[in-house]
Amino acid sequence: MRISIKRLLREHGFMALLFESGAALFDHSDLQTAICIIIDIDLNNESGIDLRRRLIAEGVTTPVVYITGNDSAANRSDAIESGCIAYLTKPFSAQSLVDPVERARAGAG
Repeated sequence: MRISIKRLLREHGFMALLFESGAALFDHSDLQTAICIIIDIDLNNESGIDLRRRLIAEGVTTPVVYITGNDSAANRSDAIESGCIAYLTKPFSAQSLVDPVERARAGAG
């Protein structure tokens, strides 16, 4: 899924970086220069929503797009409360991912 998302974003003119884990994301030094961060809500051993909250606590205000294969009212509510710009349930169309990234780019410029 990550590689497909990377290809899709590159096809639309975006540079995309992949991270194996939340810790790897935190180790990246240029998060503030990113247009947005795409986070799966169900990461291997952690919550993508908790990861977003840790980013905010560290001062990273980069817009977030959540993706999930485990849609629930609780996930959706928590995602919106954490300040996402989009919440996408798998499977989703390519355009439904590209659109919020485009909006984030327009807001960043």
